[in-house]
Amino acid sequence: MKRLYHWTLSLADHPYAIWALIVVAFAESSFFPIPPDILMIPMIIARPNKAFLIAGIAMAASVTGGLLGYAIGALAFEQVGRPILEALGKGDTALEFNARFNDMGFWPVLIAGLTPFPYKVITIMSGWTGMPLGTFLVTSIIARGGRFFIVAGLLWKFGDPIRDFIEKRLGLALTLFLLVLLGGFALVKFI
Repeated sequence: MKRLYHWTLSLADHPYAIWALIVVAFAESSFFPIPPDILMIPMIIARPNKAFLIAGIAMAASVTGGLLGYAIGALAFEQVGRPILEALGKGDTALEFNARFNDMGFWPVLIAGLTPFPYKVITIMSGWTGMPLGTFLVTSIIARGGRFFIVAGLLWKFGDPIRDFIEKRLGLALTLFLLVLLGGFALVKFI
């Protein structure tokens, strides 16, 4: 896994880094284990004037890859989807989660798209459970766009010093923000 991580990171220096970002962002949304952030971050630090273009490309490729994950869940769950989820250690919880997934609406896609939770799990589950494609697509655009544009904005504004924070703590910060947001909704609902 470490070799795969370093190989993916080395793609950021390649002359075809944008194409590598497209491939990694697409694949990460349906089956690849390494997130596109590790390519995006060095690419944006090297070219801060292209930060938002890079984020837009990552978002488009990620959402398109998410559609592949959705199709895997909808059309080939037993043959492809279940083995991917089992490889990620999520196979046992898939059946239990299936019963509640669509009751949660767009929240699983939004949360997985913004946080370190493997987005590919949610793309496959969305197709498997029959989440409306429109809901999945709009929420994926908002979530992945939010994640990638937050990273791009922070790197554009603060540059290299923010890199450590993004690589180590941004996922935690977004997770805490979403927990507070969900807690607020729950509080309003019960008051």
